Amino acid sequence: MEHKKKFINEFKCGDLIEDVFILTKAKQGISKNGPYWDLEFQDKTGRISGKMWYPISMDYPKIEEESFVKVQGQVDSYRENLQLIVNKLSFLKEDEVNWTEFLPATNIPPHTLLEELEELCFKNLKYRPWRKLCGMILKDKYIRERLLVCPAAKTIHHAYIGGLLEHTLQVCKICLDIADLYPDLDREVLLVGALLHDIGKIEEFTDGIFHDYSDEGQLLGHIILGLNLIEPFIKKVKELDDALILHLKHIILSHHGEYEFGSPKRPKTREAMVLHFADNLDAKLNVINSLVEGLSSEDENWTKYQRFLERRIYRAPHTDDFIEEKRLPKRRNVKECLLPLKE
Repeated sequence: MEHKKKFINEFKCGDLIEDVFILTKAKQGISKNGPYWDLEFQDKTGRISGKMWYPISMDYPKIEEESFVKVQGQVDSYRENLQLIVNKLSFLKEDEVNWTEFLPATNIPPHTLLEELEELCFKNLKYRPWRKLCGMILKDKYIRERLLVCPAAKTIHHAYIGGLLEHTLQVCKICLDIADLYPDLDREVLLVGALLHDIGKIEEFTDGIFHDYSDEGQLLGHIILGLNLIEPFIKKVKELDDALILHLKHIILSHHGEYEFGSPKRPKTREAMVLHFADNLDAKLNVINSLVEGLSSEDENWTKYQRFLERRIYRAPHTDDFIEEKRLPKRRNVKECLLPLKE
């Protein structure tokens, strides 16, 4: 597997480069010396423009965008901006690189998130049919591979590799905490609903390097796709009661809460209502956290107006900032014993 040696934000003029990137742009042009390629490369730290000049460009009659490439070249400066002059370029397969080196990703490795999600279900699901259903779904090869890379959204919240897993795990934890406060809730169907509420997003988005909406995603949406995806697994769990199946489907179907937010149905059970608010809470906080972290300086406490939230967000002072951290340890008013200890 090929790994990054140096990231774009570390480049300096004059650096010799032999490294791996995502090729985000490839356009042909003509200069007085001959045809050339106008390129753009990306890793997780940013992007840099590139040029492949004649006669090297003649060795590459076709260059595909949105590909992983290995590049040999040199960092140059043009109009006070760095650019990469390419001497050699070769293409890599998607399974030959670690995607998290090139695209925004969760802070926790997706494999770790998936393992934690499995452990959470194993510990909290006592009803055997629920445990069997979730086990089959999470062990399915296709679902597992897609979960490890799928975002929770294209642009709004958790829009990065592993974002769907991160969001799903958080919603599951929120639902379990609420179930502890309200013991009358059906804790198990609520957990299964939280686990599966966004499962359709693995088919709502394409599986390329840059996730876009699939035809099915645009025409049906992830809620319908999710119900279709889990239906064959439900049919295999013969002992699962029809009334529980109906409730689970309602929880998934209504988790967007209101018709204007794309929900086919509004929540009509306690568990459906809990999942809707847990899902909304985690999505909103993820957006707000990203906005606050993106504020450029300590003196800047207001974000720009956010259309998704219909407001600006204020970075409020934190109580921890007012707690004195460096406190002198209390001195014990005793004389140190100078006698040797007995052995």
